[in-house]
Amino acid sequence: MTIIQSIILGIVQGLTEFLPISSSAHLNLFPWIFGWQEMPASFDVALHIGTLLAIIIYFYKDWKDLIVGGYNQTIKKKPTLEGKMFWYIVLATIPAGILSLVLDKISEKIVGDDLNVQMLIIAITLIVLGIILYEVDRRSKSTTDYEHITFKQSLWIACSQALAAAFPGVSRSGITMTVARGLGVDRESSAKFSFMLAMPITLAAVIFDITDFVFNASFFIGIITSFLVGFAVIKFLMNYLKKGSFKAFAVYRVIVGIIVIILFMVRT
Repeated sequence: MTIIQSIILGIVQGLTEFLPISSSAHLNLFPWIFGWQEMPASFDVALHIGTLLAIIIYFYKDWKDLIVGGYNQTIKKKPTLEGKMFWYIVLATIPAGILSLVLDKISEKIVGDDLNVQMLIIAITLIVLGIILYEVDRRSKSTTDYEHITFKQSLWIACSQALAAAFPGVSRSGITMTVARGLGVDRESSAKFSFMLAMPITLAAVIFDITDFVFNASFFIGIITSFLVGFAVIKFLMNYLKKGSFKAFAVYRVIVGIIVIILFMVRT
């Protein structure tokens, strides 16, 4: 993998990991469109380390408060909002992680290694979830903010992440934000809770793939680029969703999906 490719894919990861447009779809699309070699597993890990660092650093104060709150609620028996949210995230992540592993294995057997089939599935999921995201966001009322998310809501939102593991192109952030909106969570809170849920699952995935680490120039370029872009995207989205909707992202998904279908038909 060349340095230019590493930079481009790092930018792609940073842009698409947090926006509801699917990082896995775009990271597959770029090599497919331009005829690049398959992305090494070590580089994929590097990209996720970068965006993981972006989540941790951007929400540093939130994470510190959550951990302290979780400790106080468990050890000192002092219930707090932060302690409640800490355990909501922890408890919701466990079944979500198990379900993701199961569906990922099933998906591997069904989809297989045929790149063209993968691209067609990506196109379909981009379009379908784009339409669902638009309709759910348009119809849903904002009745719950981040501080008042219930355990039931957190469980549904967390478990929805498994669909992203099963179907490339669904988008982890896309499905969690869609489900959160469907459950009445406001847009800004939907994004924040989606990012908070992403940290433990992404951290677990990075640790699980630690044996794939290859410390070369591409590895570090991937981390730095995806971190810098990812951090900027989180900041942008959190500000944008104070007043904006998910319509632009939904439209983008549909357009990209249609383009991929056209390319698929031309190439096959």
